[in-house]
Amino acid sequence: MKLQEKTLEVSYRSVVILRMMLSLIFIVASTSHFFKLEQTVKRIEAANFGFIAHVLGTAEIAVILSVMAMLLAGIALLVGFKTRISAIILMAVLIPITLTIQVGQTATLGPLFKNIAILGGLIFFTLNSNIKLKKQ
Repeated sequence: MKLQEKTLEVSYRSVVILRMMLSLIFIVASTSHFFKLEQTVKRIEAANFGFIAHVLGTAEIAVILSVMAMLLAGIALLVGFKTRISAIILMAVLIPITLTIQVGQTATLGPLFKNIAILGGLIFFTLNSNIKLKKQ
């Protein structure tokens, strides 16, 4: 099955609103993880796939690096600066977080599918970084 390239007109406001709302979850999460560093590290250590965080060394290093990436890329996405690069960085952070914390969590699937939906928004900005928007 081959996907055809088609042109789609979208509202300028809708793309800006999507970009802003999507970025806020990363900005809020990064500040929360920063101020609750010890709790975040404990949550990773208790997760079924917590070992994934140790790829970077310790879970604390993984949290600190993810906080910095989420905050900087989240702000860049918020203001529309380098949206493709920002979305790719956020995906690079979101995927390991999802695998570490949400996958293997049998109690609830809500957070897993929340992250999948967020990933969809990031894919949108990765594939459509050169959107030619006309203000209406």
